[in-house]
Amino acid sequence: MNLHFWRRAERPAAVRKPAPDEPGTAAEAGTTGFPRVTVVLLGLGGAAATVFGLWALQPVAAPVALALVLTICAHPVRGALERIRVPRGVATVLAILLVFALLAGFVAALLVALTQFTTLLPQFTPQLEQIGEEISDWLASIGVGAQSAETIVAGFEPSNLIDLIGGVLGGITGIVFSLVVILTLVMLMALDATYLSTLFTQLRESHPAIVSAILGYAVSVRRYMVAATALGLLQSSMNFIALALLGVPAPLLWSLLSFICSFIPNVGYFIALIPPTVFGFLVGGWPTGIAVILIYGIINVIVQSIVQPLLVSNVVALGQTITFVSVLFWTPVLGPVGAVLAVPLTLLVRAVLLDADPRAAAWRPLTGDIDEAKRIMRARDAAARQERAGRKREAPKKRPAAGAGQQPDKRLL
Repeated sequence: MNLHFWRRAERPAAVRKPAPDEPGTAAEAGTTGFPRVTVVLLGLGGAAATVFGLWALQPVAAPVALALVLTICAHPVRGALERIRVPRGVATVLAILLVFALLAGFVAALLVALTQFTTLLPQFTPQLEQIGEEISDWLASIGVGAQSAETIVAGFEPSNLIDLIGGVLGGITGIVFSLVVILTLVMLMALDATYLSTLFTQLRESHPAIVSAILGYAVSVRRYMVAATALGLLQSSMNFIALALLGVPAPLLWSLLSFICSFIPNVGYFIALIPPTVFGFLVGGWPTGIAVILIYGIINVIVQSIVQPLLVSNVVALGQTITFVSVLFWTPVLGPVGAVLAVPLTLLVRAVLLDADPRAAAWRPLTGDIDEAKRIMRARDAAARQERAGRKREAPKKRPAAGAGQQPDKRLL
């Protein structure tokens, strides 16, 4: 199978810095008559309206975004089947069935984990109530009011925890609606994608920058999702084995949580760490709780704090700061789906605002595409080293010779 989609996309050829006298340059764009401040404020206002609209349409926008990413990731499968002489219609159907199978497996694992969670909580009701009482006494000792303490402690009741999980997931009705929308969109997008190659060929002559931006975005999303999935499977499998050996209840649930959170850069580790630590403490006390923290610290910190940021920077040319801020931004806009798809959504914004506009190409390095900056820095460092080496070689020539200007010792003659 040709895995050409894994190769990092080069900067689109159409995205270049235009010449100063070229039509459509920034000089011509500045003849609109609006001051720069006005243009910036109008742009910020439009961005705010767009973000508010996405938030208001979250039940629809989130499934659409997820279906788009799934379709992009499955598209190379259809292309690979066509290259081995599989009929186009059959290849499209097989790609759709592959996405359906992956979604079905994930939903089944999620339902099993939630069932395990709902049956697990009542077994630890006395321990949770005791923890709540201890927290209430500690809050009272530091001056927190009784009513506030009761509100905080009420969160440790099993029924409230189940309601909290249901609220985060949106309830059974919301899950079913989202699945129906996602499956329908994946099927329709996969069918429409059959004509994309021809459409892009037609559009490339008149809009080369836009076509290059779309193709580059698709390649970046595939690379990121493949790499993030591989890392998530690795760390969730290791977490499952460690939790099972430590005797922590519901290791499948916590390993599934770890896999989902692996798609959330930087923040996902802390989300996945808290529940198994709490239940490890309930089962085995402080030794088990500390052991869970240490194991997650060794496995997840290395993967999510070291490997994943470097991977995102190298694979999709996105800065680590922007990656972290994207999680904080897309989570309130699209909910849990926004947190999981923070990087693909940010890549989409960059493709629309920067890659699709040749005049904005100069701003792309500020988002993390620093290959050219690295080459410049290496050249400057090499020149600085050569300059220092040259000064060191010239230094002995400028020093006076040893004993210069002194009469030789006659005893040595």
